Amino acid sequence: MSSPAVSPDDHRPTLIAVAALACILQDVLHEGLGHGVIAWLSGAHRLTISTVALQSDISTRWISAGGTLVNLVFAAIFWVLLRGAGRRTPVTFYFLTMAMAGNLFTGTGYFLFSGVANFGDWAEVIKGLQPHWLWRLGLIALGASSYFLSMLVVAGSLKEFHDRHDGLRRLRSLCWTPYVTDGVLAGLAGLLNPAGLFYVIASALPSTLGANAPG
Repeated sequence: MSSPAVSPDDHRPTLIAVAALACILQDVLHEGLGHGVIAWLSGAHRLTISTVALQSDISTRWISAGGTLVNLVFAAIFWVLLRGAGRRTPVTFYFLTMAMAGNLFTGTGYFLFSGVANFGDWAEVIKGLQPHWLWRLGLIALGASSYFLSMLVVAGSLKEFHDRHDGLRRLRSLCWTPYVTDGVLAGLAGLLNPAGLFYVIASALPSTLGANAPG
């Protein structure tokens, strides 16, 4: 991995802009490419897509699973790009790291969220499968283990930003700035969705603030 991320002072508006772009990309991939395209390919005729949910006139396990699966595929793509040959500017490296993190945490965190809450995409995937408690337990185990591994992967990339002169102060800024940005963006964007406030409280904010919480 080659990174020029050695700038002693980070421009806060740039960090916010990069975090917002990565957050928007992750959501478009999840709702649009994941749920939306798979629903269309499955024969759906009516689709309603917002930042917090997709609603269609058909429902299948593949449609429910599609958002998470697409997030994990693109997380792998961003991981490969981060480890590609050549040097990158700090902004490019930071964007790739945030894009990878957002897709990884959303993808793996959804297993855990649905297993615990029995709500959301993967609750729909395992709906009707018996014994249901065992499927939920499997989701919890898969989510907890894969989320932990995701944290290790993201931490490995963030080490490139560590500044030995100011300890962990820079890393805290690089982690908390996107966390707050994503929370505000998810909340404000979710208010405009046609599905109502319920999905903002039950889906958008828990997935954003829970899955992306800095360790």
